[in-house]
Amino acid sequence: MAFDGTWKVNRNENYDEFMEKMGINMVKRKLAAHDNLKLVITQEGNRFTVKESSNFRTIDIVFELGTAFAYSLADGTELSGTWSLEGNKLVGRFKRKDNGKELNTVREITGDELIQTYTYEGVEAKRIFKKE
Repeated sequence: MAFDGTWKVNRNENYDEFMEKMGINMVKRKLAAHDNLKLVITQEGNRFTVKESSNFRTIDIVFELGTAFAYSLADGTELSGTWSLEGNKLVGRFKRKDNGKELNTVREITGDELIQTYTYEGVEAKRIFKKE
């Protein structure tokens, strides 16, 4: 599938402002901006496995489209929600467990890039990954 492969973060857009809105402190924001995040994505039917590896952690996330699951961000923020496939976009709709606010994520392939767009409380950020 289109998302399958190894993707390494190349650049960020508005990421610091997004993390600040999420309530992440300045030290963690500075570290996260240079986390060298790598995603290894495999899809088998409606089941996705995403291996996230960075300077801070390595975690395997397994989910099925449309099925709710729990997930913790690298800073410890706990979420629950679902991923769905909408056209050529992988769309994640999550709620924070601590305050009930929505965090939405869209992953899409454009050329040789995976663009991951986050939206939280009106602030949008992008992390752009290159295929390895």
